[in-house]
Amino acid sequence: MTPSPQTGDIYKARINKVLDYIDRNYEKQFTLGELAGVANFSRFHFHRIFQALMHETPFQFIVRVRLEKAAYLMAAGRRESITAIAMTVGFTDIAVFSRNFRKHFGISATRYLKEKCRSGNLSQTDRNMQQALPAPSMYFCPESQTLQWRTNMKMNKSVEVRELPKMTLAYIRHIGPYKGNEKLFESLWNRLFTWAGPRGLIGGPGFTALVVYHDDPNVTTEDKLRMSVSITVPPDTRVDGEVGKMELEAALYVIARFEVGADEFQQAWEWVYGQWFPASGYQPDDKPCFEMYPEEPRDGKFIVDICVPVKAL
Repeated sequence: MTPSPQTGDIYKARINKVLDYIDRNYEKQFTLGELAGVANFSRFHFHRIFQALMHETPFQFIVRVRLEKAAYLMAAGRRESITAIAMTVGFTDIAVFSRNFRKHFGISATRYLKEKCRSGNLSQTDRNMQQALPAPSMYFCPESQTLQWRTNMKMNKSVEVRELPKMTLAYIRHIGPYKGNEKLFESLWNRLFTWAGPRGLIGGPGFTALVVYHDDPNVTTEDKLRMSVSITVPPDTRVDGEVGKMELEAALYVIARFEVGADEFQQAWEWVYGQWFPASGYQPDDKPCFEMYPEEPRDGKFIVDICVPVKAL
């Protein structure tokens, strides 16, 4: 008997709850029963269901996410030692971390720290373009009471650092390649709005559409990349089927607004990391990055706010 599409959506939604739970608490030591409880499955069947949907066991997923978090923190210029970063992401034994890191990335963590910095992931053309631009200059805006930056990057419209409030999101998640796939994004948005529209969840004060990126594409392989097309909803919103619900905690973000074509998003992201961060006095914090869309696209151009959590360098 083949499961109905609705049953399949319920299974995916329950596993997504587990992924969100792990993402919020990846430094913890989990038990299989604990994760099965989050998914509302029997612990005797949870392991098989998770592996069938994710193509890796819960333990393999947790180890991979921790290793990729560690690689992201190292590449982002965190000043902690490799041992401290390993402990931060949930490894209690540095030897176990080192062995798993080498197995996953093919090189030692020490070598990765030296060779795989984020600027090294940019093409030579991108590096030359960024070096040709003057560094962003910072000023304090009395009206908004925030730090802002003046830039000469053509696509960039503004840059500021400010606190964003806690947000409750309804989302549909995609796992796999997504870069440049306009039809994929269109399908995900259509499905989410088809669900949200009849429930009166579209529009109104504070309504925001955003895409949350759970993994760093410079670290995670394309087939494992997770992203969630999302809208802000009231905290008591009930979700069903393939639609999940998660919370983004209040945090300090750099918010860089761009006007871009469909093929220019990557260039905007690379400017934030390769040009703005080195001149800012900030470093990326270990929370989800996302894009917010304050306006409808016009004439093939998108207004997008790239939002990256930050902390003092």
